[in-house]
Amino acid sequence: MKNVLIAVCLLAASTIQVQAKIERPKLVVGLVVDQMRWDYLYYYYDKFQEGGLKRLVDQGYSYENTMIDYIPTITAVGHSSIYTGTCPAFHGITGNNFHVDGKNVYCCTDTNVQGVGSKSKEAQMSPHRLKSTGIGDMLKMATDQKAKVIGVALKDRAAILPAGFSADGAYWWDTSAGHFVTSTYYCQELPEWVKKINKKIGTKPGFDVKSSNMGVTKTFEMAEAAIENEQMGQDDITDLLAVSVSSTDVIGHAYGTRGNENEGVYMELDKQLAHFFEILDSKVGKGNYLLFLTADHGAEHNHNVLKSHKIPAGGLQTKTFIKEVNKTIGEQLGTSEQIISDEIAGSVYLNHSAIEKTGKTVDEVKAMVIAEFNKNPNILFTVDYNKILTSPIPQLIRERVINGYMPSRSGDLLYIAREGWENVSNKPDYTGTTHGMWNPSDSHIPFILYGWHVNHGESSEPTKNVDIAPTICEMLHIQMPNSCVGNAKLSHK
Repeated sequence: MKNVLIAVCLLAASTIQVQAKIERPKLVVGLVVDQMRWDYLYYYYDKFQEGGLKRLVDQGYSYENTMIDYIPTITAVGHSSIYTGTCPAFHGITGNNFHVDGKNVYCCTDTNVQGVGSKSKEAQMSPHRLKSTGIGDMLKMATDQKAKVIGVALKDRAAILPAGFSADGAYWWDTSAGHFVTSTYYCQELPEWVKKINKKIGTKPGFDVKSSNMGVTKTFEMAEAAIENEQMGQDDITDLLAVSVSSTDVIGHAYGTRGNENEGVYMELDKQLAHFFEILDSKVGKGNYLLFLTADHGAEHNHNVLKSHKIPAGGLQTKTFIKEVNKTIGEQLGTSEQIISDEIAGSVYLNHSAIEKTGKTVDEVKAMVIAEFNKNPNILFTVDYNKILTSPIPQLIRERVINGYMPSRSGDLLYIAREGWENVSNKPDYTGTTHGMWNPSDSHIPFILYGWHVNHGESSEPTKNVDIAPTICEMLHIQMPNSCVGNAKLSHK
């Protein structure tokens, strides 16, 4: 009788263990829409079809008050922050470009790897300059490397940085080759399925697919091919597919936030997303996948459009302005050398060797440059990164400056322009836009969860883009990335 009781207890314990198995979706899809303002969800809502973006709004859970909490609001920074759950001060991607050892470098360029599918410099890329792990790395560790993690985008930085260090693959578009490529960081030869999809959707070398609606279509075709051929979401191990749509940004830069061109690319996004949902529903199954949509940054309305409605705005034309400041400072110091050596997304790099020759200290020259910048009525603040804590600027901006600063990569100073005065052309026929500032136009982004264990609804609670990674990790019951500063948001349950 005693042995029977023991057997019953062991069976009960085993049953409890089976019932207590951690539930996870079969697939997580991260969808980043480059330059998508939060209000596009509603500005274009009536034109969306039922199965695409409207499906997200009507059935997903939207964090309506999601903001970017650093400066600058730039593509590489946004993609890195979304997936690492941290800011540039930790993950190190302070811009698309930044300085390392005094040299201007691109965020993903890696001369220690070779292109796969192309021998051009466009394919010599890796995440080696990223300093923090991401969702994919944590998923890999939680599943003993069994999970598949793949990044897909036209822009290399938008495929590589979200996928992380231990990804199975990252694929981006090489314009010089006219198809998707990768690098030897990931593999030595393109998988056969990538070669096959390239034959189907490739273009003539040199054709700029990023600047057309066609780029949206090709991005989703590649993402769908990855799901099909890598069998993503087909077993009990959760996989991650990080997809970024790049054409929305390129077209926005050229044509602005209004007009037929911008509407056209979002209608194409809506169409392709609707088809993508059909693929997910059939291949993975409704309720078996978790999808989140967000953006790396927003964009300001074109200043000529704003001015036509009597809203103050203009183009800052930073290069021209800095050239004038360099001339003035040079005359004051008695030197012909350029005191400002570079400017990247508002971060100003000073020529320290040239300053030393003048007999002035770096702090003295910083003060001179700040004074000249602040004479411009369209610049609100110019701050010394090293003195930001004592600078007389609003606390919100101060925190975002600090979050975006890494001493070994950022410049010496940062300027903050007036709202409506982005660094663009001031010509009356200028039609485009840009981004990079702290203002809601650039920093207010969508964040919608859809699918597995997500109830419909919305929240206006303050949310940051660095909250996305810990939210996904919390839902998966895996550790958050190693430099994560965000907080999980679970209102959707």
